[in-house]
Amino acid sequence: MRRPNKAPPAASKDGPRINDDIRNAQIQLIDQTGDNKGTVETVVAIRMAQEAGMDLVEISPNTSPPVCKIMDYGKYKYSAQKKAAEARKRQKTVEIKEIKLRPMIDDHDYDVKMRAMQRFFEEGDKVKITLRYRGREMAHQEIGTKLLDKIKTDVAELAKVEQDARFEGRQVVMVLAPR
Repeated sequence: MRRPNKAPPAASKDGPRINDDIRNAQIQLIDQTGDNKGTVETVVAIRMAQEAGMDLVEISPNTSPPVCKIMDYGKYKYSAQKKAAEARKRQKTVEIKEIKLRPMIDDHDYDVKMRAMQRFFEEGDKVKITLRYRGREMAHQEIGTKLLDKIKTDVAELAKVEQDARFEGRQVVMVLAPR
């Protein structure tokens, strides 16, 4: 048995409706100079836009009647694209950098880790500190706790504790965020 061909669904357009896509009988019209012309028939508004060499663009579709403006749709779309690109360029993604430590870390190694942590905070990144216990170190967990407290006091002016130290198996995890 042969099934009838189904037409593919109409592609939904992104952005505001323009010109003949506006289905309402009446609209609130704003002309190209920004003057409010009041409630106008859609057909008349489209004709006015064509005479001006521009498009009728639906600005606020959810009002009654919908608000439409006479403008150059190509320019409008281009400027919106530029704004979006500028916003993407300016946004900062916060990364989580990880620093791994051991409870019996030496002073110089600790200083190196602290300098790296300081650099991460200056770049605006969060730091996840992982303190791993191996073998008999589990019997002396107070050493690791003292080390984490020392880290908190050393970075107090640069960062705040976002997630306090908690055990995950044989390791303790703490997350610090820049101030």
